[in-house]
Parts: sequence; C-alpha cells; structure tokens
Amino acid sequence: MFTGIITDIGEIIAVQNNGDLHAKITCSYDMDSVDIGASIACGGVCLTVVDKANEPKPWFSVDISDETINCTADFWQVGQKLNLERSLKVGDELGGHIVSGHVDGVGEIISYKEVAGSWALTIKAPADIAPYIAPKGSITINGISLTVNGVEDRNGGCYFTLNIIPHTSQVTTLHNAKAGDSVNLEIDVLARYMKRMMAVKAM
Repeated sequence: MFTGIITDIGEIIAVQNNGDLHAKITCSYDMDSVDIGASIACGGVCLTVVDKANEPKPWFSVDISDETINCTADFWQVGQKLNLERSLKVGDELGGHIVSGHVDGVGEIISYKEVAGSWALTIKAPADIAPYIAPKGSITINGISLTVNGVEDRNGGCYFTLNIIPHTSQVTTLHNAKAGDSVNLEIDVLARYMKRMMAVKAM
C-alpha cells in the first residue's frame, strides 16, 4: 500500500532477461533500512526487492514479470528514471490517497505546457477506465497522486487534465515529461468499488 507521494527518483542501470526481467535500480534510500522482500513502487508499479546494497551507491533489484511488462508503460530499459515510493507504514501520514501499485491502464500524454507558473497536463486514457475518472477525483500517474481537473469523453477513451505545481514537477519525473510519452494509470480504489456496487445494484 502506498500514498502516491514520491520520495525519490531512481534510475534503471541494468536489465537482464532471465525469463522474467531482472532490473537493477539506483536510489538514495539507505538500503540497510529496506528488507529483502519489501515492496517499492517503481513508476507506479508495486515491485518486490530481491537484492540490494549501499555500495558503490544505494541500489536494489526487482523481478518484473511478462504480465507486468505487458500491462505497464514501455519504460523498462537502462537509463529510465522512475518515481519511487516505499510502502506505507502504520502511523505514516497519508498525504496523497490510497494507492495499491497495481496499474489499471496505460495513458498517453497529449500535451504538457506551462500555464501561469504551473503546468497543464492532458492525458488520454483508455475507454475501459474512462468511467472511473472524474473531476476532483484522485488518480495516480506513474506513481504520483494527483487530482483530476477536467474530463472530456471522446470515442476510444477520454482526455483528462491535471494541474502540476512546480514542486511536484521538480521532485518527480514529470519535469522530463513530454507529449507522446506513455504513463501508468491507477484509478482511485474508491471509484473502482463504487462502479462495482452500481453494476451489482443494476442487476
């Protein structure tokens, strides 16, 4: 379980295909405080630490299944920067919203432009998750908890907009985002349950 508040930016420095994809990721965490088997959200994807060290600089390794690769944005390669968040502990501040690290779909950045000191981000979402995206609702973009400003339904999906304040841009990978990039989307768990309840009630 996560909050969508990014605590570090990592970089993939090695990948190896051993059936599953094995990736080594640098970070600034003290890896003595991270257990083998711990969960870290990497670009919004909950992954398990299978190896780690603090030298020559902190790093950890994860195994990424074909299923995960097929369901997430295409950024599992050397040099890719990833938003990182360690799993939530009991008593931690819930500064964003409840995030599972399970990607619901892959979106595409349509535009990302500066407006009055902040940044206006427009993303196209697939049709199957469009019903779960609502103005003033929460959504996770590459692991970042964000609030939806507006939604426009179109054939084949929907376009939704978000306002990115300078701090969020600076401390996440969004400072390098551009039109055409694919992004991991996770809908608000409350929206997921509400849609299910309405479907059952209509039966």
